[in-house]
Amino acid sequence: MDAIKTQEISSRAIEKVMVHPLVLLSVVDHCNRVAKDTRKRVVGVFLGSSFKGTVDVTNSYAAKEHVVGWYSIGPKLQENDLDIHGLFNDYVPNPVLIIIDVQSKDLGIPTQAYCVEEVKEDANQKSQKVFVHVLSEIAAHELEEIGVEHLLRDVKDTTISSLATEIDGKLKALKSLDGRLREIRSYLDLAIDGTLPLNHEILYYLQDVFNLLPNLNVTELIKAFAVKTSDIILVIYLASLIRSVIALHNLINNKYEKTEDSKPVPVPAAAGS
Repeated sequence: MDAIKTQEISSRAIEKVMVHPLVLLSVVDHCNRVAKDTRKRVVGVFLGSSFKGTVDVTNSYAAKEHVVGWYSIGPKLQENDLDIHGLFNDYVPNPVLIIIDVQSKDLGIPTQAYCVEEVKEDANQKSQKVFVHVLSEIAAHELEEIGVEHLLRDVKDTTISSLATEIDGKLKALKSLDGRLREIRSYLDLAIDGTLPLNHEILYYLQDVFNLLPNLNVTELIKAFAVKTSDIILVIYLASLIRSVIALHNLINNKYEKTEDSKPVPVPAAAGS
């Protein structure tokens, strides 16, 4: 690897990893070609850039990009992952490992990002390398967003109405929220029992969440929420009703036109007969 390009990649601690949709499609394609219907684990290399603690994973190959880490379809960390990660350390400062669940059944993004840190449990113990979880998110450039929208449009089930799609999306969002709340509760229970150490950063985030919550004890606010929700539901209901009426109208017109076309055309009588 070019030493100059390697130096351009920041050795700063990784704080966040951004994964582009093209990367996910590439990994799924790799998995289907190599390990479909088997228990093989697919491993590959990530390309992208790193700046101010944020790793931007844009592709798995490109001439103008640098190796920033590697990927695996997991589904969890394996014993030899530290050895593979060590190979990348010879060429990339602070590489990132992203486990991508190509058959994800859970709600949320299918990526888990990790970097390696050296930790010591006490001063007399020798330091050891361990994987540390890093925040990850799905990000896309404008051109990628257009491509993903066209792809989703092709795989979308046209037999499902837009109203059903909206309801399904809301249901999935609520399930995802329920899962996050259960995870928060589980952490707080373990922290209270002393099983997990108290993390003040997590508590600060939770306090911010509570501070942003609306005060539902105010009667005017409850009424405003109810009116707003009712208005939205009314508009959705009317739109669905109008759509049904228009579809029925088009069906009747189509049947009428076919009936008219099937009628026999009268033949004019010949002159002088």
